[in-house]
Amino acid sequence: MDRAKTRNWRPATRAVRGGTWRSEHGETSEALFLTSGYTYDDAATVAARFAGEEEGMTYSRLQNPTVAMLEERIALLEGAEACRAQASGMAAMTAALLCQLSAGDHVIAARAAFGSCRWLVDNLLPRFGIETTVIDSAEDAQWDAAIRPNTKVFFFETPANPTLDVVDLQYVCDLAKAHGITTVVDNAFATSALQRPLNFGADVVAYSATKLMDGQGRVLAGAICGSEEWIEETLLPFQRNTGPNIAPFNAWVVMKGLETLGLGAHKQSENALELGKFVEPRVPRMLHPGLPSHPRHELALRQMDAVGPIFAFDVESREKAFAILDALELVDISNNIGDARSLMCHPASTTHANMGEEARAEMGVTEGLLRINVGLEDVQDVIEDIDQALKQAGF
Repeated sequence: MDRAKTRNWRPATRAVRGGTWRSEHGETSEALFLTSGYTYDDAATVAARFAGEEEGMTYSRLQNPTVAMLEERIALLEGAEACRAQASGMAAMTAALLCQLSAGDHVIAARAAFGSCRWLVDNLLPRFGIETTVIDSAEDAQWDAAIRPNTKVFFFETPANPTLDVVDLQYVCDLAKAHGITTVVDNAFATSALQRPLNFGADVVAYSATKLMDGQGRVLAGAICGSEEWIEETLLPFQRNTGPNIAPFNAWVVMKGLETLGLGAHKQSENALELGKFVEPRVPRMLHPGLPSHPRHELALRQMDAVGPIFAFDVESREKAFAILDALELVDISNNIGDARSLMCHPASTTHANMGEEARAEMGVTEGLLRINVGLEDVQDVIEDIDQALKQAGF
């Protein structure tokens, strides 16, 4: 396939056909290469490949045809020069940080984040002598105020999990560039179907492809996108020698999910907006970037094509939150997101349980907070289920 031509394709075409390599059999669906190693015609060929003098596969920890197809497709969708797939979303976040940080460096991170991402910032990085500062990412001035001479990375997600904080991508990326700081953006709540951080000047975009990219809750997967130079010279040496690689089967499944990513993400966003409008008058506090009540509603609409399938709301206590969850009949209790099925969870006792009460309070994960991923069911059925659950819980 002419790679230059694929760059001119529009997003929907890239999602279906980008990165497709056909073997001599001419298969329509991408082939699944389940192999750990490769054979060579002669010793000179293998020596040349390992020396980087000749293109070709050497070992599936470095290259695999199925994985390479996925990486090319994600890069095309993201508008990135290169991509490396990972075993999971947290493998992607860990690799994106550790591949470029050393003892004595400083990281500024958003306080609102997935619990495991906060664990990286609060626990893992400091073990290696990397300093960290956690800020309110929605307060632009805090980014500037936290910068030190040794600041190397800004790390944040937008919208954030589970409080749906929205970061001003243009402001933060411009600030980072002015100080020679690398921005690492977790874009899992949106994907390139709804938001493209690289267009705002982000350096690195990291993903849990387990979520919307798969779209049906089947496999674990991650991805890291950036410039070809950064991927090849900074990330690849780390990945080659530590091995957080995705399995070819998982890569194949995610590739199938990408074919309908745009359709699913936009429809789920529509459903989530309709459900959010229904729920908001019934609960004490709503956290939905698509609704005018969100403090950064206008910013979210400016930098996103749609605000995604996920929102949260607060019902003031764990008892009330559990009562709603226990009354659900259609919506599943699950801590996953991005699924075609509607899922709801209580972050304080699941995704953010290990953070501790003080850290949860700091980032706004209250005992009454519920997070919902709105799926592809008929939204009226979801509304009816949430309605009866709220009524049973006294709302």
